[in-house]
Amino acid sequence: MKDFISSRVKSVEISGIRKFYNLVSKYPGAISLTIGQPDFGIPEEAEKGIIDSIKRGETKYTANSGIKPLRNQISNYLKSLDIDFKEEEIIVTVGGSEGLYSSMTAVINPGDYVLIPEIAYPAYENITKILGGKAVYYKLNEDFSVDIADLEEKISKYDPKLLILSFPSNPTGAVLSKDDRDSIYKIIKKNDLLVLSDEIYASLCFSDFYSVSQYSEIKDNIILVGGFSKMFSMTGLRLGFVAASECLINNILKVHQYNVSCAASIVQYGALEGLKNSSCFVENMKKEFIRRRDFVYNSSRDMGLDVIMPKGAFYIFPSIKKFKMSSFDFAFDLLDKKNLAVVPGSAFSEGGEGYIRISYASSMDDLKLGMERLREYINKK
Repeated sequence: MKDFISSRVKSVEISGIRKFYNLVSKYPGAISLTIGQPDFGIPEEAEKGIIDSIKRGETKYTANSGIKPLRNQISNYLKSLDIDFKEEEIIVTVGGSEGLYSSMTAVINPGDYVLIPEIAYPAYENITKILGGKAVYYKLNEDFSVDIADLEEKISKYDPKLLILSFPSNPTGAVLSKDDRDSIYKIIKKNDLLVLSDEIYASLCFSDFYSVSQYSEIKDNIILVGGFSKMFSMTGLRLGFVAASECLINNILKVHQYNVSCAASIVQYGALEGLKNSSCFVENMKKEFIRRRDFVYNSSRDMGLDVIMPKGAFYIFPSIKKFKMSSFDFAFDLLDKKNLAVVPGSAFSEGGEGYIRISYASSMDDLKLGMERLREYINKK
């Protein structure tokens, strides 16, 4: 039989995150701290918005870019973060993932270089591969901040088409500092560099929020991807957005249109009500994540793990280098012996080797049980 599969698609593997998530079903009683999915219900206001839209019959296609009131509310939300994109510069997408894919498809040609953090969400590399681009990794410091000198060196060497920024970070929980934001802004301006800033966790930043998108002077160089999966605990409802200046957004819209036509109409109405009326929900969820983060961080330190305090998202990324095992072997052995699932750091590129990712989006009960199982496992090493 002929080989019908694209060589680019063959080069892509199912993410290590999903591999370990799927393995859990084979281990009865396993605790899974793998998936980036808050254990909260969606806000009541968002739920009501969805139900009311169904009752009104709002189940037809919307404009490709999404309903106007939601795009207006997204614009207002971004303004609260000191980011200025108008309603007409925003597309509502089928989750942040589709936002990433449509945006990267609109700008990457085969052979283009894409700069990606050396520890990063695997979609960046794999979308680049599917599009025929070439992924190049820039280094992070020990605290998972950007190594500015290495970034400048990679830009000079490769003349990249696109720079990926991702703060707050999956998997490290790192956020962008003011100094790093200002340094990267100068680099973008000097090199006239196109940047995709993945800010899906912006609402879950535990300190001051900084983004290169806050510089209106380089607005034409920015594609911002955000969404509601984490903000409103609605991962399965698949709603995100892309914001960019007119020339960029009009071309991203072409890809979005032929890919999905529009995001689900009723979910758009739910997010609209969420943005208008659910700020307390987001703040309460953030407080709970801080409580869980502190517990997991302190537990990790108490059992002798080297770990950096996360300042955003709901992940922590301890080092396991001292155990002289690959992250995959460590994670699999932990699952096999202690019924505890975490994600091997290698799922986040080669730079993640020697780490594991723990999601504290699970309940405190699961976290307490999970950290105790991790302690028991480490004590026997």
